[in-house]
Amino acid sequence: MTDRSQIEQHAATAKIQVKRNFSIVWIVPLVALVIGGWLALKAINEKGPIITLTFSSADGLEAGKTKIKFKEVEIGQVETIALSADVSKVVVTAKMIKGTEPYLTDRTKFWVVRPRVNGGSVTGLGTLLSGAYIGIDGNKTGTPTRSFTGLETPPVVTIDQPGRHFILQADNLGSLDVGAPVYYRQIQVGQVVSYNFNKDGKAVDIKIFIEAPHHTRVTENTRFWNASGFDVTLNAQGIKVDTQSMVSILTGGIAFDELKESSSGDEAKENATFYLYADRNATQEKKYSIRKYYVLLFDESVRGLSIGAPVELYGIKLGEVVDLKLEFDIDTKKFTVPVTIAMEPERVNAAQKEKALKMIESDPDAFIRVLVEQQGLRAQLQSANLVTGQLMVNLVFMPNAPKIALASREGFRVIPTIPGSFEKLQESLSKIVTNLEKVPFGQIGTDVQLMLKDAQTTLKQMGGLADKLNKETTPQLNSTISELQKTLIELQRSIGKESPLNYNARKTLEELNQTLRSFRDLADTLENRPQSIIFGKEKETHE
Repeated sequence: MTDRSQIEQHAATAKIQVKRNFSIVWIVPLVALVIGGWLALKAINEKGPIITLTFSSADGLEAGKTKIKFKEVEIGQVETIALSADVSKVVVTAKMIKGTEPYLTDRTKFWVVRPRVNGGSVTGLGTLLSGAYIGIDGNKTGTPTRSFTGLETPPVVTIDQPGRHFILQADNLGSLDVGAPVYYRQIQVGQVVSYNFNKDGKAVDIKIFIEAPHHTRVTENTRFWNASGFDVTLNAQGIKVDTQSMVSILTGGIAFDELKESSSGDEAKENATFYLYADRNATQEKKYSIRKYYVLLFDESVRGLSIGAPVELYGIKLGEVVDLKLEFDIDTKKFTVPVTIAMEPERVNAAQKEKALKMIESDPDAFIRVLVEQQGLRAQLQSANLVTGQLMVNLVFMPNAPKIALASREGFRVIPTIPGSFEKLQESLSKIVTNLEKVPFGQIGTDVQLMLKDAQTTLKQMGGLADKLNKETTPQLNSTISELQKTLIELQRSIGKESPLNYNARKTLEELNQTLRSFRDLADTLENRPQSIIFGKEKETHE
């Protein structure tokens, strides 16, 4: 114990120090943590949306390489490419840059940009070296979404371009396509942006874009028509060919203008709707709001009559054929062809319009009843085109026709019919053929043959008579004439020149000469035309 106590006495006194709460060593990790958090927060804030695109094929697309561009500016990149669950589509996942969110709506369009030949232009040639990329046409007006279906054909991008869009309603698309030109007086001022079925699916809505400042030329009275191909018109002035350009002939196009007799009207607004006419001539036809339907019952062939064939009165179109079919009546055991026509009364200008309107309002069938029952209105088929064989319905008035009351059939008024011009021609030809069959051509031929034989026998007899005259009578006449000439010569020698006897002899000689000439003419005639004894001398024809 002594040793221990001595040691404690000589040992130094211990000093107690308080431990610090924070060490400077922790500054570095804390700073790193703050910087990392800031970088993470910045990365989250700057991170763009992730979208999925569905395409029918991944041709030209590569994960991690293919870009999404707008106006040649990169705004996204393809991350992954995979097949859909049913292996029918390709699902592309892409990362977009910050700020593209407002443009990602259900109206935004995506498509793959590749080299394409469309219409009269070639696009996407730059992708031959750089590779394909995905194009985008953003739209802020739709509902935000992150899933899209890619287009197979690129649309026309009109975002941020001055101008206006218009909707054209057509019965069918024809040869039009996206990018087809729109012309105003043969100058291109726009193009087709898109097309689709209308709400009921019975027509087509074509969306076009007219560039500024030409969009102001589209007014409420503007008419649009399909300018595809070329129109050939044959009239009194000759053949006229109308077309917009070579591009419209090959790929189709649309043209518009105003009617010359109409006022311009106000400018059409954005997405205003117009009707697309089939051609320029169709734009001149007025649209009528009232259509009356009637039935025509034909018991003859309607070959060549088709839906849309005109119904005319005095050569003026009043309507068209809307339906035709074949029916069999069990009671009468006959076939009939009911043809339904639609007529537009507004095409007829009434001298007393107000009185006519009141009559129609009080009795809608009064007008047609008067025409049928009192004026003898009838319908018949006539040829509309001799080359194609197309038929039309022609309305004619037959005042002497039997009176027929206006009948009804399945809710439609029935206009009586009469046989068409071709039907009448067939009846006439049939009567002619029947009468010709009654003619005894065989007996007539036998009689003609007998007559020819008799004529040949007569000609032979005449020929024998002519030979006899030529051989027997003519030599005797010649010898007689010679003897007469000798006698006259002797008389001339014995008688003076100035005596009456000489004078009478000269007269007698002249008459004898004339007689001899007549005999010679007779001999020549009998020799050349012995038949003249029976038939007489033929009349001379002067050329």
